[in-house]
Amino acid sequence: MSVGTSSAPGAERTARPPAPRPGDLADLGIDPDQLPDGLVVADEHGRVVCFNAAAVRITAVPAERALGRSLETALPLEDLEGRRWWQLTDPYGGLAIRVGQPERNLLLPGGREVLVSARYVRTRPTGPVRRVVVTLRDTEARRRTERSHAELIATVAHELRSPLTSVKGFTATLLAKWERFTDDQKRLMLETVDADADRVTRLIAELLDISRIDSGRLEVRRQPVDIGAAVGRHIQAHVAAGQPADRFLLRVQHPLPALWADPDKIDQVLSNLLENAVRHGEGTVTIDITPSASPREREHAEPAATSVTVSDEGPGIPEESMNRVFTRFWRGSKRGGTGLGLYIVKGIVEAHGGAITVGRAPGGGAEFRFTLPVAAPAYLT
Repeated sequence: MSVGTSSAPGAERTARPPAPRPGDLADLGIDPDQLPDGLVVADEHGRVVCFNAAAVRITAVPAERALGRSLETALPLEDLEGRRWWQLTDPYGGLAIRVGQPERNLLLPGGREVLVSARYVRTRPTGPVRRVVVTLRDTEARRRTERSHAELIATVAHELRSPLTSVKGFTATLLAKWERFTDDQKRLMLETVDADADRVTRLIAELLDISRIDSGRLEVRRQPVDIGAAVGRHIQAHVAAGQPADRFLLRVQHPLPALWADPDKIDQVLSNLLENAVRHGEGTVTIDITPSASPREREHAEPAATSVTVSDEGPGIPEESMNRVFTRFWRGSKRGGTGLGLYIVKGIVEAHGGAITVGRAPGGGAEFRFTLPVAAPAYLT
């Protein structure tokens, strides 16, 4: 009987070609040039056999100049101490149990920094290296994050220095010369210390809010909120601080849907928006409170959200700055502030499932509008 025509069990399965290994780019229909990160592959002899478009962009080395050359020549990397990276790691002659290199910062010729990781491909454990797969990533995004953190630290240090210097100066003076001051002078100094301590407390609260917003840990404790009464309290606070009562116009459209929100955080939003309108705007500050559709469910006919619009009659916000208003450190003017308030406002509104927008008011000034869904606490739903 011919072996070629054997019908023994399993013969047909043995004759089938092996299934393609998942993860091979060609088998997945992926062109290496479509990958977002740089990909460099060297064969068992250390010659570059793949140098994709992202690698060309990151290294500024043309693919035709890299292909076929040794990995060390095509990708001459150095560590931050100036040591040649491929000589240091020795992927082909190093330890046979090594499977690659974790991501780290390395330098290209000219000092450009890149993030590099490598994988050593072996056909069997502790066998010779058949492929070295290297991924490259630009460090620009990381540098932007580091610059943002550095700017935050510098801003906080600057904002803390002034009130702490005042607190230290007044307390040191009072302790050293207490008997020389009248009661009125002592009271004035202590009131200044108290105000500066409040300023430091507010700044620390802002930093904690930013940390919670960035990490997604901002907690919202929902309670029934009378948004009209809340706005009224803030208006009265500004009037008590010296603003004319006729500078504010509050308009409430009834009936409003029942609003469940975190009252302290809503107070924080209202405080920031009204303070900005008073400090940076001009003319009448108008606050409109209206029922509206939910920002995420606009197909509902019934009002499922409450909108609050704060507008002024000042110069407004330049069109080119509209998309930066809710970013960190944006300031509408040079008149003080950390530039963190509106970033926090946006985080608080979004933590409630709402949305906030900025535009130009009918009177020409700035107009901020935030919408809060009327969601109840989980234990009531």
